[in-house]
Amino acid sequence: MHKELKIVVEKHADGYVAYPLGIEGVVVGEGDTYEEALRDVTSALQFHIETFGPGVLEIETPILEVFVAETRIAV
Repeated sequence: MHKELKIVVEKHADGYVAYPLGIEGVVVGEGDTYEEALRDVTSALQFHIETFGPGVLEIETPILEVFVAETRIAV
């Protein structure tokens, strides 16, 4: 069985960080390239599921879309 997950990949000065949305627990991947970070988070997700069971993928409300927005705050 396969399940589609939404993954956020952030580009930083020192590489990429990737994390899935809508799962129970914290899973993060990283790499020097976008592809490395995506492979790393996929591997980490597989380990997370093997460790804690497929129930970590069962969330009440599935994420349909993801938006990136900006706002201003006073500092």
